[in-house]
Amino acid sequence: MTRILVIEDETEIASFLRRGLSLEGYQVDVAFDGTRGLELASTGTYDLIVLDLMLPGVDGLEVARRLRADSNVPIIMLTARDAVRDRVAGLEAGADDYLVKPFAFEELLARIRAQLRRRQSGQAQDVLRFANLTLDMRSRELRVGDRRVELTAKEYDLLELFMRHPNQVLTRDIIYDRVWNYDFGGESNILEVYVRYLRQKLEANGEPRLIHTVRSVGYILREDT
Repeated sequence: MTRILVIEDETEIASFLRRGLSLEGYQVDVAFDGTRGLELASTGTYDLIVLDLMLPGVDGLEVARRLRADSNVPIIMLTARDAVRDRVAGLEAGADDYLVKPFAFEELLARIRAQLRRRQSGQAQDVLRFANLTLDMRSRELRVGDRRVELTAKEYDLLELFMRHPNQVLTRDIIYDRVWNYDFGGESNILEVYVRYLRQKLEANGEPRLIHTVRSVGYILREDT
């Protein structure tokens, strides 16, 4: 049975989510603060975490950062804040998706199913390879030639997308949708920032550039000939 951890301090919302998700066939545990949420996450094996941003004690951003330090479990963040900067902060902390309160349960359920499908498809293929890159899907480890490279959660997600679609132009809209689940449009340069981070790591020892900019469109993973 798929296990979901809900970390939410509003008892009414937490009870609603526990009841609704249980009726959908999920096994649900609930924590009402960040500290307890981290304790449960460290002792239980969860397939997905629904995480409120505004929590007493350890807030949602810090919970996400600590979870991401040693886990790739999908995280859907809930918050009343709808500003782009708040969404970016949550996603950069390690959240995979972001849902603004109040929300329809059906939308949350659809997002949960999408994250679980994505995780299952990622587990179906153990290793991705392109040029001198080897991406181990089980350990989330990247090797550039013989060099092991540490990636943050979003750097990994972005590189995985490129390596699943080599030699294909990926538009900015597609990348934002697949990696961040949002259309940031002209409001953010987060994609350019993460492409720069990846290039610095992939080319740290003078390796050739593999992620190329397609002006006014997006990016492509290819070898220059």
